[in-house]
Amino acid sequence: MISREQNELMTRIGPGTPAGRLLRRYWQPVGLADEMQGPRPVKAVHLLGEDLVLFKEKNQYGLLERHCPHRGADLAYGRLEDGGLRCAFHGWLFDVDGRCLETPAEPEGSRLCEHIRQRAYPVVEKSGILFAFLGEGEAPAFPRFDCFVAPQAYTFAFKGYWDCNWLQALEVGIDPAHASWLHRFFVDEDPAASYGRQFRGTSADSGMPISKVLREFARPEIRVERTDYGMRLYTLRRISDAHTHVRVTNVIFPQAFVIPMNAEMTISQWHVPVDDTGCYWYSIFTSFGAPVDKETMRSQRLKTYPAPDYKPVFSRNNSWGFNAGEQSKQTFTGMGFDINIHDQWACESQGRIQDRTREHLGTTDKGIALYRRLLLDAIRKSEAGEPPLMIFNEEKAAELTGPPAIDGIGPTARVDQYWKDCDAKRRRQSAWAA
Repeated sequence: MISREQNELMTRIGPGTPAGRLLRRYWQPVGLADEMQGPRPVKAVHLLGEDLVLFKEKNQYGLLERHCPHRGADLAYGRLEDGGLRCAFHGWLFDVDGRCLETPAEPEGSRLCEHIRQRAYPVVEKSGILFAFLGEGEAPAFPRFDCFVAPQAYTFAFKGYWDCNWLQALEVGIDPAHASWLHRFFVDEDPAASYGRQFRGTSADSGMPISKVLREFARPEIRVERTDYGMRLYTLRRISDAHTHVRVTNVIFPQAFVIPMNAEMTISQWHVPVDDTGCYWYSIFTSFGAPVDKETMRSQRLKTYPAPDYKPVFSRNNSWGFNAGEQSKQTFTGMGFDINIHDQWACESQGRIQDRTREHLGTTDKGIALYRRLLLDAIRKSEAGEPPLMIFNEEKAAELTGPPAIDGIGPTARVDQYWKDCDAKRRRQSAWAA
């Protein structure tokens, strides 16, 4: 049972909070590279309770405190010119590192700008996502995970907003059992038409639609194990004495998971706090087979999470699109065929910050229970000045590869070896992953 104090400790992420200090020790997604296109790549953002402005100057990205240090005007309305972002109030100019380059309203020869420094955070681009480091000291190195090392043609990035705390949003991805219910479709579509859609294709080494597997084998065995990066989960659905459906998923500490989308594509997804009661999910889709059809993937997702703010067209304001007729005949939820909306409802309907003191966890929640122990331990270590999980230098980070995310049907007698063989085979056949 989670106490009220523990729930507060895990969910509150503003500046100065223990969980906020922990999350600031990691690279956080702050935007999509796609958002920084066009004639004026400047965007106001809210991240971990801070008001910031993201901008692109030539081939560099800057992330500054949003209010000008002169008299507090909003830099999100500034002018991109002369090597930086210029405040529209008095023309003070800042570069991507927060240095004040000019204070043009001051008298000729003034050296005021030499003493002005705007709070700035480093930003790097990885596979279409812009990551920022809001912590102090040296940032941890990026691991050599598939989503970061795959060529650009084999990845696609997207995001969407959820109106709830980051932790309950993350925990839906640590819960393998819910897919048999929340994402249950009563009719199996043609897998050949499933591109870009989760749980509509077929599992590896099988012609059985994944939707059929989830629907007909709804009592999975779930195993969890700790890893250097967080944890690995195994979800086993016994099809027969001879065959078992195996789904291998991963939690990347502190707030990401890597799961299979289908036999050839994986999803690496971060749940990033905007503040205590809202978050964005950021996903990198990584293909081991053909290059990603980015336009199809983008158009599919923009229908429910439209730009420029990527907030969903369905929400608590319109009952998440619930349709009782659909629920009786087509889907278990009655909330359409986009599983992101299903997950969104499951997380948002708990309230903006879930009251975990009222939970009654079952055996299928063992991954969630382990993650919470990892999170509380990491907060304790961080507050004590000890290195928490996944704070690695370049050498150690380079050792972290994969991680395997598999959805397939293999022999029951050697299920523990099957997923490893499936991953090895997929890499051998890939144009880039071998």
